[in-house]
Amino acid sequence: MVEENLTTVTEFIILGFPEYPDLQIPLFLLFLLIYLIVLMGNLTIIALTCLDPRLHTPMYFFLCNLSFLDISYTSLNLPKLMDILLKKRQCISTIGCLTQVYFFMFSLCFEFVLLTVMAYDRYVAICHPLHYAVIMNQRLCVLITTGTWILGFLVPVTHTVLLSHLSYCGSKLIEHFFCDLPALLKLSCSSTSTIESVTYILGGCLGLPCFAATLTSYVYIISTILRISSAEQRRKAFSTCSSHLMVVILFYGSTMCLYMRPTSMQSMEQNKLFALLYNVFIPMVNPMIYSLKNRDVKGALRGVFLRSKEQFLCIYQQIV
Repeated sequence: MVEENLTTVTEFIILGFPEYPDLQIPLFLLFLLIYLIVLMGNLTIIALTCLDPRLHTPMYFFLCNLSFLDISYTSLNLPKLMDILLKKRQCISTIGCLTQVYFFMFSLCFEFVLLTVMAYDRYVAICHPLHYAVIMNQRLCVLITTGTWILGFLVPVTHTVLLSHLSYCGSKLIEHFFCDLPALLKLSCSSTSTIESVTYILGGCLGLPCFAATLTSYVYIISTILRISSAEQRRKAFSTCSSHLMVVILFYGSTMCLYMRPTSMQSMEQNKLFALLYNVFIPMVNPMIYSLKNRDVKGALRGVFLRSKEQFLCIYQQIV
């Protein structure tokens, strides 16, 4: 059987959800609704942060970057999935497939670092509130965010290059709803040990330190909160970090299940489930988690609504 290098392969075929042939249209409508919720929720967070001075803080600056990432990443994958479900356009070019893998890895790296920075921000706010403005200054926040974007763009290059040198012989059917790394590795007839080793090294050099730093931050945060004498103050202190803690649990839970399991223990059904959690569910619920119990966000939304209402009434009165 003749082996084909990835550079000679012109396209792959993404199967999507062939196990549910009668649910393709309902799935399309479901993912369309989810995509609209992702756009609306994350754009609302970005708009409120820009418009309301009360949200001009490091926490919301980082949250804006997270919302922008969620919009960008879901816009890369969900429209293609909806096209597969509605019009059966399952073919994807080699470059398109590598692009999906690259930005998926970029998204993972970016969130690892950004969620760690946000955990440190909460640590400083709760454990060292008097020094918060000095430590988390605007210059530091911009430098950290810029470095995070640069790191996110550079790290996936290794995976993309290694994928481009794999050989494929036989089926080019991707048993997934997007070009996922494990799904592509299963199609290769050449050795994938190098890229698997790189994945574990990346997890050890980036994922584990970020997880350890985040965990350490929350150990100090919880320890500080428990030493507060007033129950009301403890509740307020915990409410400032509970949303971020929930997002951290969802993120690390899904990524560990998706990528830190040995290939021999993985199945496409399980990978699809965990990938749906990371690709679809988390970007959808992030804005809800950060806003449902957040008085600042609710106040900013109320203020923008009232100002818009007043402007509309003024324009209406001028017209009448």
